[in-house]
Amino acid sequence: VHGSDVVDADAQGVLDEPAVDASVTSQPGRVLAVMVADCLPVVITDADGQVLGAAHAGWRGLSGGVLEHTLAAMRAKAPAATGWRAWVGPGIGPQVFEVGQDVLDAFTQDDPATARYFTPRPGVSGKWLADLAGLADFRLRRAGVQEVSLSRMCTVSESERFFSYRRDGETGRMALLAWLDPD
Repeated sequence: VHGSDVVDADAQGVLDEPAVDASVTSQPGRVLAVMVADCLPVVITDADGQVLGAAHAGWRGLSGGVLEHTLAAMRAKAPAATGWRAWVGPGIGPQVFEVGQDVLDAFTQDDPATARYFTPRPGVSGKWLADLAGLADFRLRRAGVQEVSLSRMCTVSESERFFSYRRDGETGRMALLAWLDPD
């Protein structure tokens, strides 16, 4: 979807495949799924495993607050939860994610400190290489996540392991599945 909407997977009447980019649960055994190609899959939980969130985080979702919205929904479900931690999975890497002024502006207008995640593209005026995982890490930590683990695997450069729309021009998907352990 490439947005920032979050669904409570525990709510009554939730569609089997809601058109959102993130979901949350506090129900052990309830599976959250995120489909990605070059965007980042992100899993967030608290130290005691009271609540879980999973998000699809591309540049639009990140700049639109998908991770912050996911954390807000998680905090609403588990107000006493502490010790936030996140895992950011494979996605397009900073050596190949070329973006224009619109993407740079989407982040730096919100917080000028994010400029450090953009490197001018050598020899190409008006283009930058963006560190999507670095931006996710920045936004998670700014939102109060204490531990962030970045996979740093690149979907574009690791063709033997991952689908990549940017690399192949075809839509393949990887799925992230996450759940709270019922035991």
